Amino acid sequence: MAQAMVKRIVSSSACTFAGLAQKTYIRNVAASSKVAASKKERVLPTEGEITKSVFMSQSTDIYTNLALEDWLYKNMDFTNHHVMMVWRNEPCVVIGRHQNPWLEANVPLLSEKEIALARRNSGGGTVYHDRGNLNITFFAPRERYDRNYNLKLIKRALFRSFGIKSTINERQDLIVRDKYKVSGTAAKLGRLTGYHHCTLLVNANKADLSKALAKRETKATASTRSEVANLKDLDNRITVENLQTALGYEYLRTPALHLDDGGQSLIAKQRGFQFVNPTDDWFPGLAELKNDLVSWDWCFGRTPMFTVSRSFPVPIGLLAPSKVYSATQELVINMTVEKGLINDVTLSIPPGLIESGFHGEASVITHLKGKRFTSEALNALQDAMLTRHHVSDVKELDDKEQFVAKCFDQVVNTM
Repeated sequence: MAQAMVKRIVSSSACTFAGLAQKTYIRNVAASSKVAASKKERVLPTEGEITKSVFMSQSTDIYTNLALEDWLYKNMDFTNHHVMMVWRNEPCVVIGRHQNPWLEANVPLLSEKEIALARRNSGGGTVYHDRGNLNITFFAPRERYDRNYNLKLIKRALFRSFGIKSTINERQDLIVRDKYKVSGTAAKLGRLTGYHHCTLLVNANKADLSKALAKRETKATASTRSEVANLKDLDNRITVENLQTALGYEYLRTPALHLDDGGQSLIAKQRGFQFVNPTDDWFPGLAELKNDLVSWDWCFGRTPMFTVSRSFPVPIGLLAPSKVYSATQELVINMTVEKGLINDVTLSIPPGLIESGFHGEASVITHLKGKRFTSEALNALQDAMLTRHHVSDVKELDDKEQFVAKCFDQVVNTM
């Protein structure tokens, strides 16, 4: 893909092409940003003094690309040099900085299918990525961060290159055919730098998207779900490759501060398209940023506190046979989860289950507190029920205990 992109860009006299961005160039820009950061007030350049680059990541790993985005945000000086980065990933789900992965995604399915789950540094909602999805990040000084400019630039590129008409709604999503969402958006603003990133659905697997983003019921705030469409549904000629080329040209031909069309003459003055290799060799410290993004503590441990409550009818065969119950006997499980760990849990055991011989609620609860809201908690529950048996050679749960464990498994591991 990279070689094909090079050929397309080099063959056109309309675009300058810088090839692979040099490591020394990246380090020099990073060094200059430290000088800028030390100043109390920055003197911003005029529009004519600003140049632009299109960075194309050579990685398709979500954690690497998020680390690269974070590295550029923290280390580069965008005062005189604005950057648009284009990147894509293998299948993954990406949640916003303050979101709940158990609410936003089908976590058990992701684990089963080995689909990565990542938490980004920006806010916004949850999105699904695969190779049919193009991601775009716009970097600029905080004072010149302009989300509306970026979205209108994308809108203009879609129409200029493919004749696709789109609108920007009140949530700053790109909409086609009046109701279908093709792009979501999020941002991060720091003291010196701001970035705005968004997705473009080109030919994503919508069936996998729907399954991966299936929700569970908890008392927490969820993402707003929208009907989505692929751009390829509107024009089957469109591909991720020719779309990123079209967006790159549009970015380079547009002045830095207003939506005019500078045409070929402005493109020739820019720094052009640059492939970047997101490794520690090119971007010192990148591996450490990636390790943080991969960790369970970041992906799950940063989740705001939430509660889960589920009720399960007890099968008649597990109730005391000599009793007649006027109401349905239900096992109720209530849990409070904080930072991904079970903080409080209540098992409301119905009389019919107690009278049939199930005991041990207190010991079960004690073993669950502080456990991760994963199969780790289920294992702790099973161990607690086994250890309460007075006979040391009991290795299996009885029918009533298996029922409680199955219910608990549904709370932790199913939707």
